[in-house]
Amino acid sequence: MTTLRRFTCNDLFTYNNVNLDILTETYNLPFYLTYLAKWPEYCLMAEGPGKQAMGYILGKAEGDGDLWHGHVTAVTVAPDFRRQSLAQKLMQILEEISEKVHDCFFVDLFVRKSNAVAINMYRKFGYIIYRTVVGYYSGDEDAYDMRKALPRDVDKRSTIPLKRPIKPEELEWE
Repeated sequence: MTTLRRFTCNDLFTYNNVNLDILTETYNLPFYLTYLAKWPEYCLMAEGPGKQAMGYILGKAEGDGDLWHGHVTAVTVAPDFRRQSLAQKLMQILEEISEKVHDCFFVDLFVRKSNAVAINMYRKFGYIIYRTVVGYYSGDEDAYDMRKALPRDVDKRSTIPLKRPIKPEELEWE
């Protein structure tokens, strides 16, 4: 049985099995603590039998005006627990929080251009490739900025793809 609950500080001591995936970004401790303090509603843990970490999601709300949006900072599921729709459920909750709590126009996320499995998964969830961010990841790997419009964006303007790639310093928010 899987339990979805708030991600807590103590989870930082038990989530190594989730973060071992080479494509999962692992951040420093202050980074996680900032998210837990500022956006606790966006930080969720999927927990299995014996309180084993199965996966988690971290996000936030940011931007101004019609760029006000929910952002998926990290979503990952431990290899042993993949193919159980956990990532989809975590994403649905983040989208719901973005829509109903923060009244956002869209949800966005960044994904490595080389991560075809994740890109296809996000496409199945309704995300489109909005733009390419050149050299976003360490090692100078490009990222796709993928977006999904929420009901507040009636005309879906937030998901009209940009024609040209951008550099990280051109991003509208941090």
